[in-house]
Amino acid sequence: MAARLERNGASVRVASRSGPVRFDWADQTTWEPALAGVRAAYLVDSQTADAPAEVRAFTELATRYGVERLVLLSARAWAEMDDRAGLAVEDAVRHAAAALTILRPSWFDQNFSEDEVIGAAIAEGELRLPTGTGREPFIDVEDIAEVAVAALTGDGHAGRIYELSGPKALTWGEATAEIARASGRAIRFTPISDERYRAEMAAAGLPDDHIEITSTLFAHIRHGRGAALSDGVRRVLGREPADFASYARRLAEAVDA
Repeated sequence: MAARLERNGASVRVASRSGPVRFDWADQTTWEPALAGVRAAYLVDSQTADAPAEVRAFTELATRYGVERLVLLSARAWAEMDDRAGLAVEDAVRHAAAALTILRPSWFDQNFSEDEVIGAAIAEGELRLPTGTGREPFIDVEDIAEVAVAALTGDGHAGRIYELSGPKALTWGEATAEIARASGRAIRFTPISDERYRAEMAAAGLPDDHIEITSTLFAHIRHGRGAALSDGVRRVLGREPADFASYARRLAEAVDA
């Protein structure tokens, strides 16, 4: 996203715990240096229990520093499930004086390569999840980035909530098979029970809160509640979102490079 903004002529400050501009949600002394001179900000919360309070405090500070636009990355699943804990960060930022845009994407294509657990399973040749035959319209993060850039730099997005998805809902087995075809590798998807998933993740050392959250999200998919397509990409960009096959081909090319 930073590269897209720079190509549009924007001056970009990338702030993170390990970047050149240090920013840590848990360390408020890092917030003011990151905000100095900023007019628009893209927010990805800490995904901790403290996230709503952190985001509320940050947006109040951003208002004092003259930030005019805020774009918050949320998730479509929280709204689909009416998960008040998941939506608490959205609630925390709604009071902001700055023009606010909320992005609610579906699961990312890139989870198949960049998520620590899922990406490792794909690399090893077997993905085991309790999603059954439930479908999800995976979205390419490049489309999310393009929508975010439009909201950060263009007019007409204040007060909007954009639900973002890919153009087709796939089962996790179909998505895994697409990656296998593109890469020429033998990669299989094995549906497992929720109980088996929880046991395997616990044995792998994942924390209980992570297991609980992912189990809930996978159950949502398994029960067919996340399959609907969203039109946010088309509304903002005037085109259809990229399909999963294009991501699978890029992934295969990156691995072969």
